[in-house]
Amino acid sequence: MVSRLGVRIPRELPAARLKSLAQRAEREGLDEVWIVEDCFYAGGIATASAVLAATEKITLGIGIMPAVARNPAIAAMEIAALAELYPGRLIAGFGHGVPSWMRQIDAWPKSALAAFEETLTVIRRLLAGERVSFEGKHVRLDEVELEFPPALPPKLVAGVRGPKSLAAAGRVADGTLLAEPATPEYVRATRDLIGVEGHSIATYNWLALDADPERARERARSDVASAIGPNSGPALEPLDFGAELLAEVKAATDREDLARRLRPEWIDRLSISGPLDRCVEQIRALYAAGTESVILLPLLGEPEEESFAAAGRIASALRG
Repeated sequence: MVSRLGVRIPRELPAARLKSLAQRAEREGLDEVWIVEDCFYAGGIATASAVLAATEKITLGIGIMPAVARNPAIAAMEIAALAELYPGRLIAGFGHGVPSWMRQIDAWPKSALAAFEETLTVIRRLLAGERVSFEGKHVRLDEVELEFPPALPPKLVAGVRGPKSLAAAGRVADGTLLAEPATPEYVRATRDLIGVEGHSIATYNWLALDADPERARERARSDVASAIGPNSGPALEPLDFGAELLAEVKAATDREDLARRLRPEWIDRLSISGPLDRCVEQIRALYAAGTESVILLPLLGEPEEESFAAAGRIASALRG
């Protein structure tokens, strides 16, 4: 199995900073750099194009685009152009989209699951050069064919977490991207639910490389809490402390309160944190569980360049 290491550029940064950070990731010897398409930040296709143009060999992942935000034929056209311009360097991720955001733009479908599965189905077929007619619950195409399908179609990954959505991902996507916090237990549970040979798994994980384990935990505490909520059951239930943590989530009055409730040993399990040897050990445990790509997330409010340099140190240690 391929073992890759990447970083994600925070969505909170202005688009003007993306190119230099992607170049830094490439200089650090990382395999992948990922961007986010969340409402209402920078658009995924535009920023992907800029990052790919500014770098030479690093793989660019879009993680993730809402499946219902674009007509699938238009999405396929955009992805095809990027894949043809930068062959072998693109991963295109799709998810349901955050319901509240999709309702803001009048794009939330009657069936999010059907819209997701139909969208990826027709995008895959269009990228393969097929002429597609399709009549579904959400997607309708009449004899659509790309004039310039890519010679090497990019990998399509699904950013989903529920059992039905994961089953759909196994049917229509090449891989699944698991949101933070992603643990080895979560990876194994996801693989069991998908049950498809050759389906890749990528994980988002907070990074706090620090020689002082206690300081690393405190640096990561707020970010870990920010990623946990009522919908985190699929990620937390496989853990031996999952039920207890979900009870704390339910009892917490806000994110700050939840952050205070997190036990140190929980933070150790829910982030890539601590000294270099421990971070390397955690990443190798994810690989052993079935992760093909570990994508490290800079902590919010900390200098991104330092986080990318830390990721580079981990990459060197993994290779050594």
